[in-house]
Parts: sequence; C-alpha cells; structure tokens
Amino acid sequence: MEQNTSQFIIAGLGNPGREFRETRHNIGFMLVNRLAERLGIEFSRMESKSLVTKGDYRGFRLILAKPMTYMNLSGQAVSSLVRFYKVTLENLLVIYDDVDLPLGTLRLRPDGGAGGHKGMQSIIQQLGTPDFPRLRLGIGRPPGKRSAASYVLKDFSTDENEFLPVILDQGVDAALTFVTDGIDIAMNNYNSSIE
Repeated sequence: MEQNTSQFIIAGLGNPGREFRETRHNIGFMLVNRLAERLGIEFSRMESKSLVTKGDYRGFRLILAKPMTYMNLSGQAVSSLVRFYKVTLENLLVIYDDVDLPLGTLRLRPDGGAGGHKGMQSIIQQLGTPDFPRLRLGIGRPPGKRSAASYVLKDFSTDENEFLPVILDQGVDAALTFVTDGIDIAMNNYNSSIE
C-alpha cells in the first residue's frame, strides 16, 4: 500500500450536536474549526463517519476531520480515515482536551497512552498502537469535588471564553509547525503555558 507522506490528517475530537458545541470536551473541534478558518476552507462533507474538509498549506495536503461518532467511538472514524487516505501514523495529529493540564497549556507528544481519555482510548484500540502524534489542550481540573466527567461537558466560563481565542490560535500555530517542521520542533516551540 503506497503511503502519501505529503498528506496529513488533523483530527480534532469532540461530540456532535448543538448542546455540546461550546463545551470543554469540544476544544478539539474548536481548534480544527479555527484551523479551517485560517486556511480559508469549510467543513462541508461527511467521510468515514467524520465531517471533513481539505486544504493546502506550504505544499502539504491537510485533511481536517471532526469525528461524528461521539467521543467514546472516535477511533472508528479516525482509523477509517487513516486507511482511506493511506496516511502514515507519523502524519496523523489528534487534538483533544486534557483535564490534567491547566487551561492555556499545550502538550505535543509523538506517542503515548490515553491518560483516561475515552476518545483516545478508542483511537489507540482501533489503530492497534499508541504510536501517533497528539496535541493535548489543557482545560483544567473541575473546582471542588465536581466530577471530571460532568465538568468536561459544561461550557467554558465567561472568563475562560475571553482567553480561548489565544489558546486556539496558539494550537493552530503548533499544528501547522508540526506539519511543516516536524514533531520535535513543534514540541520545542509550543510545549508550554500561554502567558
């Protein structure tokens, strides 16, 4: 099977449906939406259980995807796209929320476990390996004794929403640096908190 090394899949994780649109769990969707805006493209078609759009950036073909399977079954969509487009796993970037990182913190990694994230568990299971790049976006821990499961399905607060565009722009920059310069340079440049 011939693989296309100039083609990348950038998959942002979230849940479909209006009620989830602004929730913390959907920051992956928000980031790929922001990336699509930056590239001047729009999500307009369904492919492999995902809303998909395609664009070019500095000679690379980008396939942006938002799995429509609900978070816990994200692997069905992502693995199907990887097979269909014959993309190497090094050219797959999965973007998702992380409660263990403070809001405004970005973490790129070339591989790793799911860290309790159900969407990532599903992708690792469906791909049969944890060896693919990911960008975790910190959303912070719930205050008090609130459960993380209910916290991630709540909307960002007014204060957090003011900060969100900065976080998303930084995440877009990180994703595009990953495409053009590779994971190591992207990690060196973006694995920190936004001041």
